[in-house]
Amino acid sequence: MAKGDDIQERLINFAVRIVRMTSKLANSFSEKHIAKQVLRSGTSPAPNYAEARSAESPNDFIHKLKITLKELNETKVWMEIIIRSDMIPKNQLSELQNECDELCRIISASVGTAIKRKSSPQ
Repeated sequence: MAKGDDIQERLINFAVRIVRMTSKLANSFSEKHIAKQVLRSGTSPAPNYAEARSAESPNDFIHKLKITLKELNETKVWMEIIIRSDMIPKNQLSELQNECDELCRIISASVGTAIKRKSSPQ
């Protein structure tokens, strides 16, 4: 298994879970709107991470990881809106929220490590 394959796999699984969760939202105008938004933000971290893994430079790598993190953070907010709007009960989204939090911490740590490596003398 290549370095980063495990995170890539988790991000893909997260995207699949987002797809399944958003398929439950489609009854009203507001649910359709939010479903489209969370579908976009929740499925984009996996391909963005894949792009980061094939980055052209350390700066490109950091930039693409930061995009991955931004999309995960956006997804966290959308899930909280879904819960507070009583579209899906919190207990049905708690595992997905926890995975999103963990992925955010992992990607954030990767950004920090990449920045340190880039700025440290060779």
